[in-house]
Amino acid sequence: MPDIVLATINAKWIHPSLALRLLKANLGALEPRCEILEFALRQPLSEKTGPILAARPRILGLSVSIWNHTATAELLDALDLAWADEGSPDQGSTVESTPRPLIVLGGPEASTLPENAALFHHADYVIRGEGEAAFRELCETALGSPSAPPDSLASHPDVPAAAPVPPLWSFGWAKTPSNLRSKLPGTTFIDAPQPGLGGIDPGYRLYTAEDLERKLTYVEASRGCPFGCEFCLSSVDRQVREFPLEKFLGEMENLIARGARSFKFLDRTFNLDMEKAARILEFFLRHLDPGMFVHFEMVPSRIPRELQELLARFPPGSLRIELGIQTFNPQTAALIGRVQSDPEKELETLDFLRRETNAIVHADLIAGLPGEDLGSFAQGFDRLWTARPGEIQLGILKFLPGTPIGRHTGPFGMHYSPTPPYEVMETAALPKVDLDRIKNFARFWELIVNRGAFPDLVSRLFPEKAPVFGPFMALSDRLLGRFGRNWGIDRGALRLALEESAGL
Repeated sequence: MPDIVLATINAKWIHPSLALRLLKANLGALEPRCEILEFALRQPLSEKTGPILAARPRILGLSVSIWNHTATAELLDALDLAWADEGSPDQGSTVESTPRPLIVLGGPEASTLPENAALFHHADYVIRGEGEAAFRELCETALGSPSAPPDSLASHPDVPAAAPVPPLWSFGWAKTPSNLRSKLPGTTFIDAPQPGLGGIDPGYRLYTAEDLERKLTYVEASRGCPFGCEFCLSSVDRQVREFPLEKFLGEMENLIARGARSFKFLDRTFNLDMEKAARILEFFLRHLDPGMFVHFEMVPSRIPRELQELLARFPPGSLRIELGIQTFNPQTAALIGRVQSDPEKELETLDFLRRETNAIVHADLIAGLPGEDLGSFAQGFDRLWTARPGEIQLGILKFLPGTPIGRHTGPFGMHYSPTPPYEVMETAALPKVDLDRIKNFARFWELIVNRGAFPDLVSRLFPEKAPVFGPFMALSDRLLGRFGRNWGIDRGALRLALEESAGL
């Protein structure tokens, strides 16, 4: 059985966690003693707790993100109860005890939540930041690895030298959940130093054959973002660091040789370094096989002619591009630090991609930004619609813990949900009733337009050159009234409703 289990709850089964593979790949001599367990958000709770309890790890590391925060808390609640019940069998019982492991939390959500967050009541350690080195050091110390001295964590400022990690076998296990909690050490927060990207194992070798054949293959050529968009976690640290290019391309070649076909880059600004972006595009153009695709997130105002020529060479279905437009309102863009925003340049880029490439383009807009009212958002949506990207992703502003967007809360009357995903509920410029309508609009837009299920009806209902926001808002209001919900609607019933709206 593994001494270390790394686990997370992914949004969907097809989204494997690169973070867990990075942590395992950088454990050094402890890597063979580590197992990765991945779950999907919609899996029953018992299917998540069962494998963890069966593994009986001595250390359990969980990666926490905004989309799995609540599910992770539920998982830890259930595990605590199971460990309390099973950890102290009745006298004379032959059942082997199942002691609670050391629990380590990390990931983007755990890195930014306040230290009094309820989630941390479950944790012995919380690693803030990039954990490749810090997690290895913690495991070496806790497991008594001969490769690390017992006080190796003393170099971290948040771990006093006088209080090293206690050996796991020294914990006194109690019979009730309340006593169990009281027997554990308090939560310790470790601010992980950023590792040098040239010295870490990127973890791609840990993708299984099934991962490469049936799931997305997440890769990263760089970390960080130089821009200061205040709603984004990347705005907190605006340093961009890059993986050595030749080594990275060698890793990509190995993945392709092993059968990888669906590459999704995690880089926030893939085209920041033009020369490096061109090298990567040229690499994939040389290695493209039928059925393969690559997905990049690009800055729409930074695609010069040399990159355009490369993008135009990708065959149909092989290139997916995500462009963060977010808002066409210049005052709002300036207010939230989107200094790179250039609406005319962004529309020019979208026009080029539509006319001269085969790329599938996803363009993002955010509703609920400070100072932007319904009229301004509707105007921006219509401008984006006329550019005809493949998909318009309508997002709702989220107040991610640790992001500077919070400075606008008072001046602009921003009210957010206190629970994940921390969506804005109303602003001084956008009352709750309007935001609720936009959220309903976004859901029906995804069902009807983005998924491409009714192209014949969409073209009849919403002509290419005509404004779309107002008519679709009215349609989404009617559909909500008709079905009473915007989820779980039979496709046939939805088509019938759309046909009636189109006068068919």
